[in-house]
Amino acid sequence: MLRVFGLTGGIGTGKSTVARMFREERLPVVDADRLAREITKPGRKAHEEIVRRFGKEILLPDGRIDRKKLGELVFSDPEKRAALEAVTHPLIAHGISAALAGLEGEGHRVAIVEAALIHEKGRTGRFEAVIAVRCDRALQIRRLMDRDGISETQALRRLSAQMDPDEKALASDYVIDNSGDLESTRAQVRNLAARLKAGNA
Repeated sequence: MLRVFGLTGGIGTGKSTVARMFREERLPVVDADRLAREITKPGRKAHEEIVRRFGKEILLPDGRIDRKKLGELVFSDPEKRAALEAVTHPLIAHGISAALAGLEGEGHRVAIVEAALIHEKGRTGRFEAVIAVRCDRALQIRRLMDRDGISETQALRRLSAQMDPDEKALASDYVIDNSGDLESTRAQVRNLAARLKAGNA
């Protein structure tokens, strides 16, 4: 029986960095965001539906969806965000289920699903436990600005559209604090990974 744990965290907290560290500890991670990129590629059903709903102005010259432009649209409008999620979330959920079935078939005993909206969408029940990644607020804002090349105002707007990371941490079973250096984060991941593999978590 495959034990499945959720990994979540607000944008800019370092969730993807922590996911990579879990992989380095030989724990497979299913990345919901990577699945979202796959299902929205040109030629896919979700791509056609998103363009139909949001217009061709969200496309890059090569026909791919401009995720930054689409992000600006949906983060500032809850109705548009809900419309996007109505298209993508069922397909992402199907992809996650298929990936987990594959990992179980390969003999894995533990797997992690990396997804941003586990708490917001009431999906905690799908996991044995949820791991949250958090960091100091000022650091989160700076990372988001640097990563996406956006202003502080844009970063704050995106953050305000998400559940507060500290609330997310309080609602989770385990917390990785990514406010310090990478070695500090890695030590926390290594410790928790060992517990998950040993069945002590």
